[in-house]
This record gives sequence, structure tokens and C-alpha cells, in this order.
Amino acid sequence: MTDHCSLAAALAMCAAAGVAVLCAPQSRAQQPAPAHRERGNLVFENIPLADAALMARLERYQQSRQATFLDWLADGSLLTATRFGDSEQLHRVAAPLGMREQLTFYQDPIEWARAPRSGSGFVFLKDQEGDENAQLYYHGGGAEVRQLTHGAFIHGSPVWAHDGRRVAFYGNDRDSLSYDVYVADVSSGAAPQLLVGGHEDTWYPLDWSADDGRLLVWKYVSISESYLYLADVATGSLTALEDRPRKVGIRMAKFAPDGRGVYVLSDEDGEFIQLKLKDPVTHESRSVTPASGWDVEDFDVSSDGRYVAYVVDDDGRSRLTVLDTQAKLELAPVGLPEGRIGNLRFDRSGRRLAMSAESAVAPRDVYVYEVEHGKLERWTRSEPGPLDLGTLTTPELIHYPTWDRSGVPRHARMLSAYVYRPRTAGPCPVVIDIHGGPESQYRPGWDPFVQFLVNELGYAVVAPNVRGSSGYGKTFLALDNGVLREDAVRDIGSLLVWVGVQPQFDRERVAVMGGSYGGYMALASLIAYGERLRGGIDLVGISNFVTFLRNTAAYRRDLRRAEYGDERDTSMRVFLNRISPLSNAKRIKKPLLVVAGANDPRVPVSESEQLVWSVRAAGGEVWYLFAKDEGHGFRKKANRDAYLQTAAGFMQRLAGSSPSQ
Repeated sequence: MTDHCSLAAALAMCAAAGVAVLCAPQSRAQQPAPAHRERGNLVFENIPLADAALMARLERYQQSRQATFLDWLADGSLLTATRFGDSEQLHRVAAPLGMREQLTFYQDPIEWARAPRSGSGFVFLKDQEGDENAQLYYHGGGAEVRQLTHGAFIHGSPVWAHDGRRVAFYGNDRDSLSYDVYVADVSSGAAPQLLVGGHEDTWYPLDWSADDGRLLVWKYVSISESYLYLADVATGSLTALEDRPRKVGIRMAKFAPDGRGVYVLSDEDGEFIQLKLKDPVTHESRSVTPASGWDVEDFDVSSDGRYVAYVVDDDGRSRLTVLDTQAKLELAPVGLPEGRIGNLRFDRSGRRLAMSAESAVAPRDVYVYEVEHGKLERWTRSEPGPLDLGTLTTPELIHYPTWDRSGVPRHARMLSAYVYRPRTAGPCPVVIDIHGGPESQYRPGWDPFVQFLVNELGYAVVAPNVRGSSGYGKTFLALDNGVLREDAVRDIGSLLVWVGVQPQFDRERVAVMGGSYGGYMALASLIAYGERLRGGIDLVGISNFVTFLRNTAAYRRDLRRAEYGDERDTSMRVFLNRISPLSNAKRIKKPLLVVAGANDPRVPVSESEQLVWSVRAAGGEVWYLFAKDEGHGFRKKANRDAYLQTAAGFMQRLAGSSPSQ
């Protein structure tokens, strides 16, 4: 739904990745950069050969591994995703800190998996070389793996019926544009059947009613406009959940255990996402979570309805609460990493809650909370590689003033940022890491490359949440829409002012980097504030909004128009062309690293290629790294390592070169 990818996030979410200091005498990096070389599926253009000493230091940060909770299996074990080879695959964990039994063995990573509430086996999603045309597969629990969907179409959001035989999912098989809802019977081998579809709408299946007679479906228009319907599974007929449907932002929803009520995460009552319980018959609604100044981002409900677990996004950090609705108690599990928590899921008994959790100084792992005993157990212990976790840096949350007012008289609007500070003395170089989306948010999590920049190259990493980021209310979310796009770039200008007055930072050595929409922001910042920046990294970024909207995958086009503007409108097209980095490429005078994947359906590789050509034609310096077997970010370890090596060399160069260069 969004171009969710920051430079750091693209390494982990999707995942992504020398040269020595220029002033080092006789350094290998001072040799002329090879104009073009290829290594497997990777193409390097104007990228110097890697410096061996730097690569040895970086290698220590490339060996970590994480574990992600996906679902409970029928026998009470956990279905997780872990990488033991080149890509993340599915594993079974039978007991706390037990061995990880590998279940899938593919070259491409597994994207998502779900197990039924009854019966055995599970379904999973896998694409081909990053093209995001994920196919749905059924794993019967033994050696049987059956592909349920086919063709160059996208599929996702698998949801099991209670009978353990049928699974609903979305696909764009009908016209390549629309997300329709299909149902497949994994026991019959028959082709999936279309249940909900038509026109060019975007539909997601969310949950089955207790009797499997109705399917809760979500019509998504934009991050600020969604609608919920009940689909009759026998006929496909739709009934609106609300008697008077209204435009609100919805994040997720599911049936209450009684099969009648529906839990909904929405912003209908104010600025922030809260959890409500709605009755589709009486149309009554009540709040489940207390009102606060932050979004509820995830939730689950136990099978008997007694426990409701939810996570609040508190300025980027997750806070987990478990409500005991019978005893009227709020439980807060102790011992989780201070960072991000996700994928909440109660087991069939409703007494054990599993989740993933990570922090800036601890890899993502799987935890289980036994509610009745108040006991938190760690089920996986992921390896940080040869890193001493005690030497890693915990980011500091700061707030800085911007160029405009917030609505409070005489007060500048304040924005948040996370700052990783090196332990070295003296003014240090700075890199501003801008998240993608744009309807996303920088949140501290496990990112070894950020730790490498801080601990090995001495950078301070500053990760802001500029206007348009999620997590700060729906008004803030809309502050960069359409013709307000450049206001977000001005927020980087305000951050540069803040950086300039910090005694620990060297304002003469500041770089910028970002992925996807963050790549656009990095490029726009180099154009607007080039005299204050040393260089930048653009990972799968947008270089021209008009060509991006014209060439992005057809099923994404209208979703992105809701955010960026409709390029078919003449005045909007003129505006989008004016603010696009491609139109201002000659103003990029500082070194630039551009990274792209050949199979990217979100931001097509043409966005990177046209920018590289234009900057070079204007005399600018561009390193260009291209992967033939990746899409929107580098997800395979070998490719990711190559990217990180290139980025490390580039950042070392920016940190070491003199102001005149």
C-alpha cells in the first residue's frame, strides 16, 4: 500500500547493500574506478574496488540473523522465518530455545505464512527474484507442497476458514489492476474461486465468521479512506459493516470470538488509531483501548474473548498491553526488548500470546507470553554474529523545530528523530537516514549497518520522521500530500539547522540517504541543500513523479496518485515535473550512489537509470549498483552484502574527503 522502504529499513524489511579514505596514500581505492564490471547478477558502474581492510571490519556486521514469528502450528509449535543460507525460509520451533527445523528450501525468500486454526499444514507466499508477483503455496505438513496460484499476478493476505480446508486471499488475476478476493479449497485441488471483485477496486480478506458463512473484507482506497464489508461466502453478496459508511482510515479488523461483533483499528474518533468493538446488527460501537496521543498498531483477541492484546506505537517505540476483560486488569509483560513488537497471535487455547520483538541492540526474536502466569518466554535466540552487543549504540529520541508553526501560537512545529551517537570525541560526520513510504515511520530496530556507520566509521546517524510520516495523527500524515510535497523537504532543511548547532557534529561533513520515497527525499535534499551536504545514497528511489506514476505496477497507480497527485491533470503534472529530481539533476554536484533492482514493480529501474544518465550528463559523479535478480530492495544475502560493501566504501569516502572535494 505504501512505498515502504528507508535505506536502513530496506536492508531488513525487504533488505539491501568499497573504498578507503581518499587521503590514505597509495590506497587501492585511489585507483580509477572500473567503468563497468559484473559479478554474477550484480552490475557495478564507476564503483571503485573494495578496500580489503574496510571490508574486514564490515564483515563482522554482516553475519547476524533474525527470527520472525508468523503463526502457531496445530501441535502448539511455532512457525517462524529465519535465514540460514542466502534467504529467509520457514522453520518450525517446537519448544522454547529449541532447534529450528527448516521447512522450505527456496532461492527466493518466503514473504508470509499462515496456519489454519484446525487441521494441519500451512500456506505461504513467495515471489520470483523480487518481482512481488507472489504465488500462494500449500504445505501439507510433510513433503507435499502444492502451488495454488499461477501467472504473473500478485497474491497476498491469506486467511484460513475455521474448517481448516478453505483459505481466502487477494489476487489481481482478473484484470491485473484490481485486488479481488478468492477462496481456495486446499483439500480438493480445484482452482481458486472469485468471491469479491469488480471494477478497479482494492479488496483484502481479513477474517472468517465463527460459522465460516461470512468473510470480513476491507475495501482500501488510501491510508486515510477505507470501508469494511461482510461478504456472504455462498453468494458473494456484500453488506456494509456500518449503516452509514464514512471515510475513515482503517488499519485492520477481525471478528470477535462470538462471530457477531467486529474489532476495528481506525481513526474515526480523532487523530489517532484506536481499537473499537462494533456490532453490525445494532451498529453500536465502544472503545476497547483508552484514548491516547498515539496509534494502536496491532492487536489480537483470545479464542474465548477474555484477553485482548494490543501494541501502541509510542513515538516509534512499541508498548504491549494485555487486557483481562474478565478481571478488569491491564497486564504489561516485562522483559521484551525496548524497540519494535509485532505479529501478535494467541494460540488455540487463548492463554499463550506469541510475537516478534527487536531493538536497536538486539536482533528480532520470538517470544511467548503465558497470560495466566504472567510469564514471558523467549523461544528463539538469534545470533548477532561476532558482535559484542554491549558495544552497540542505543538511539536517543530528540525533537527539533521546523520552519513552520504547529497551530499553537508562537510555537514552531516540532518533529521527532532518532539519533545514534558515536563514542568518539570531537566533531563527527553525520548521515541523515530518511524513511520511505512516505506513509511510514522511522522506528529503531535491529540494523547492523547503522551500527557499523556509528562504531566503525564514526558517523552520527540521524533518522527523522518528517511531515507525512505515520504515527503522529492523520492531520500530520496529510501535511505532505500533493502540492505540499516540498514541505517535507523543508523539514530536512530545518534538521540541517539543528545539526549545525550540535557541538558533537561536524556540519561540514553531512550526508543524506534513503530508500524508495526516502530515495526521492535524499535526491531532493541534495538539490535543495547541496551546499550543506557532502553526498548521498539513493536506494530504489523516485526520480520523476510523472514517469513513476506512469510506469509503476498498474495495481499500485491509483493508490499512489492519492498520495502524490494525479499526473493526468495538467497543472499537477507541471508541478510534479518541476519538483522532480530528474528535472533538477544538473544541480546534484556532490557524489551520489544509486542502487536499483531490475524486477522492481514499485519504483521501476527506469527511475534510477534516467537519473544516473542525467546526473552524469551534467558532469556529476554517480556510483551505480544494479541487481538483475532483485526488486524493491536487496533481500538475498550475497546481494545485500555487496550493497553494504559499496555503501560502506562510499560513506567512508564522504567522511574522509576534504570540504573542497
